[in-house]
Amino acid sequence: MSVSTLPHWDMTTVYPALDDLTFEQDVEQLIQSISDLSAFFDAHEIQFKDNISVDSSVISVFEQLIEKYNTVVEKQQTMGTFIMSFVTTDSRNTLAQSKMSMFQQHGIKMSMLSTRLTAWVGAMDIDALIAQSEVAQAHSFWLKKTKESATHLMSPQEEALAAELNLTGGSAWSKLHGAITSQMMVDVHTKDGIETMPMSAVRNLASNANRDLRRAGYEAELAAWEKTEVSTAASLNGVKGQVGLLARKRGWNSPLDTALFDSHIDRETLDAMMDAAKASFPDFRRYFKAKAKGLGLDKLAWYDISAPLGDGRTWTYSEAENFIIEQFGEYSDKLKDLAQRAFSENWIDAEPRNGKRDGAFCMKIRNDESRILANFKPSYGSVSTLAHELGHAYHNVKLATQRTSFQRINPMTLAETASIFCEALVQDAALKNADTAEQLSILEASLQRDSQLVTDICSRFHFEKTVFEKRSERELSVDEFKSIMLEGQKLTFGDDVDESTYHPYMWAVKPHYYRTELSFYNYPYMFGRLFGLGLFARYKADPENFKSGYDDLLASTGIADAAELARRFDIDIRSPAFWTASLDVIRADINQFEALVNG
Repeated sequence: MSVSTLPHWDMTTVYPALDDLTFEQDVEQLIQSISDLSAFFDAHEIQFKDNISVDSSVISVFEQLIEKYNTVVEKQQTMGTFIMSFVTTDSRNTLAQSKMSMFQQHGIKMSMLSTRLTAWVGAMDIDALIAQSEVAQAHSFWLKKTKESATHLMSPQEEALAAELNLTGGSAWSKLHGAITSQMMVDVHTKDGIETMPMSAVRNLASNANRDLRRAGYEAELAAWEKTEVSTAASLNGVKGQVGLLARKRGWNSPLDTALFDSHIDRETLDAMMDAAKASFPDFRRYFKAKAKGLGLDKLAWYDISAPLGDGRTWTYSEAENFIIEQFGEYSDKLKDLAQRAFSENWIDAEPRNGKRDGAFCMKIRNDESRILANFKPSYGSVSTLAHELGHAYHNVKLATQRTSFQRINPMTLAETASIFCEALVQDAALKNADTAEQLSILEASLQRDSQLVTDICSRFHFEKTVFEKRSERELSVDEFKSIMLEGQKLTFGDDVDESTYHPYMWAVKPHYYRTELSFYNYPYMFGRLFGLGLFARYKADPENFKSGYDDLLASTGIADAAELARRFDIDIRSPAFWTASLDVIRADINQFEALVNG
């Protein structure tokens, strides 16, 4: 299958089109449902109160509310994801953009109701509620988290104003960044002349086997980011300023504390993981040195970090599909069935193209059904990415079939659990079936991702933490953003990547920085990778016992914190020893990689 015939996802099974009458009618019904839910809130005074005595009437209202709220959220998610599928694949689709803007207006109403619900729960004795209601008992984790969240609410008027202003504040800045970056057309100077291509294609050149082309893509990319630096810096200042201000107003010590609360982990866990990661930097630098040697270089440049190494095979999309289905089937029929369904029902949008968002992600659309955005290229790395996103889809299935919307609030840390596990399944099989040259290629692809999820994530964590600290005092300039980014790269990549070629605009590249609800969307990736590797080690040691608890773990990621879930597999995430053990798996890969490079 050529790039031009790579599949687009099929949204017609949900609605025929954005301007379809059925879709329009369902949107109107959703709007009415939100209005009805608001009326229910008003009638039962679900709002800010001092104290609420838990009696039979309160219990009845709570149980009705759970059902009504869940129904609205399900509808909202389906329609929002449907619109998002057009926005993310074609940023020039004005109809989709207008639908999204309209949809966000009604999303504000749900946000306000959510705030009122948090305040209402915060005013009652939730232990008494849980003791008297089976529904409350099933939602006990959410209730306890909500009770704590209530202590960080501003006044009702301030919360309402913050929700409304977000559309013209953080959300607008995010939209600007997304429009700019997805529509960028970049002139790349090659030996055959100037070729104009979308930024996503330019960034894909970083993994091209031709070093001259990698360098040309890197230089063109930096030149393009420089042209947009004023707009992207303004967007980042706007987003980080809003997030930092609201965190302070809500009584959080910092946006990081908010992120840790939302991630279902504590500072002790984060510190244990980050300390273990920092201790691994010398090992990753061994990898960088070995890769440079394998490429015939004295030292890697930034544009060499993603370069392929070894005689890795070319993977067509069809070959990737068949291999993933086969390997998922080796684990379980359920996982295999999910993959077959995703491919056969066209859940996946795989073709890179102008106006389409770069990278890859998976989003739930309805019931147990998901959609996956990817930008496929014929390499093992893209095979691994597909396996990763299908892991998210499998996780969605486990949550959809067993949990309500309140029980499916999946923290970023645990959202990567199934995806990393599926990556490991595919890599394990690929290495077994590969000759020496291809093993080198597969290990390189894996270690390349590991270096991104440990060293690069640490640099991005340093960047975001520093930016928040400085942004609390004033706006930052373009040069300051660049300087902080380079400082983070120096701390993590060190001298084994040519410092003169570091990427000063990585803050413009990563869309997560521009999402008000995704602050510190960096360390959860590392957590997910290392936690997933730890789980995979448990699976390899005792497959049948692992399988008996794994699906339940996935179904429970919204009803328990990370430490509690980890204990099910005798894992202590507050101990540096666990994270060191997971990193030891990567160290073993580095050792094997060095041996292969050295012959």
